[in-house]
Amino acid sequence: MQVKELGHVVLYVRDLARSVAFYGGVLGWRNVPVSMRGAAMFSGGRTHHELLLIEVGPAAQPIPKGRRVGMYHFGLKIGETDAELREAMAQVQAAGAEIVGTADHTVTHSLYILDPDGNEIELYVDVPGVDWAKDPQAIAAPVKALRL
Repeated sequence: MQVKELGHVVLYVRDLARSVAFYGGVLGWRNVPVSMRGAAMFSGGRTHHELLLIEVGPAAQPIPKGRRVGMYHFGLKIGETDAELREAMAQVQAAGAEIVGTADHTVTHSLYILDPDGNEIELYVDVPGVDWAKDPQAIAAPVKALRL
């Protein structure tokens, strides 16, 4: 067997309407118009869905803080330039989303935010001129500060 690509991510959410507003309205992800009780799908157009949200209600346990087993974050490529990353930062700030960091990873410039349930999301752009395929070690370069 060989994995061909990451197909989709499924997240449990407390309030489906709030999360649909975040992923669709704030991040601009296209909602796939299917009728599913207590769930919603989103696609960037690459496949039928890249994100599935399943509502579990307000009493669900929060994501534990600190080091733990499980997902750390997932990354979403949002453009090609730092200008687009700055625009994304302004949009998430205007929407009241929590920004938890930025980073220059040599191959990408990244902005880290939290969704309404505390899931961490990396919004990133690839750095022009960096060819990680020819220089795979660039992926492991030390993280540097990023000023947007």
